[in-house]
Amino acid sequence: MTEKIEQILAHNKKFVESKCYEKYLTTRFPTKKIAILSCMDTRLTELLPAALNLRNGDVKIIKNAGGVISHPFGSVMRSFMVAIYELGVEEILVIGHYDCGMQGLDTSKIMEKMLARHIKQETIEVIRSCGIDLDLWLKGFDDVETSVKSTVGMIKNHPLIPEDVAVHGLLIDPETGALTLLA
Repeated sequence: MTEKIEQILAHNKKFVESKCYEKYLTTRFPTKKIAILSCMDTRLTELLPAALNLRNGDVKIIKNAGGVISHPFGSVMRSFMVAIYELGVEEILVIGHYDCGMQGLDTSKIMEKMLARHIKQETIEVIRSCGIDLDLWLKGFDDVETSVKSTVGMIKNHPLIPEDVAVHGLLIDPETGALTLLA
């Protein structure tokens, strides 16, 4: 066990014993009937909910690198299906942010780092031979606004998203929390 996990578990024990969890109690159903797709950027962890006036239980938040949908039938779209059909979501927000690490991401540098961390070149080649385009899979985007609009379009045009689900694209400033509506 690492020192980091030991610290987490020690804190968690105190958290549970002192019943700190009680202020977070809610149901699995989002009270505002909204699902949000956003980036995993650490600056947004507390800023995004605060800037949108969200409390625990208000919305479903899906986070990944860049806040993008990499496949129309991947885990993000599956999460939206569950959110809509099982949890009552009526609106989806795609929220990108300025200064995103996925913008201009250089996949060749990621591959170099993989090799430096002892991932074998043969492993990469086997994955490629199975039809996986690692460069495309790891690719970021050139412009965050275009990326958000593209993701919104993919959701709106998805054959399993009902027409009555509103889909919006926004950008958030990761320093101030200021929002810009794109679509």
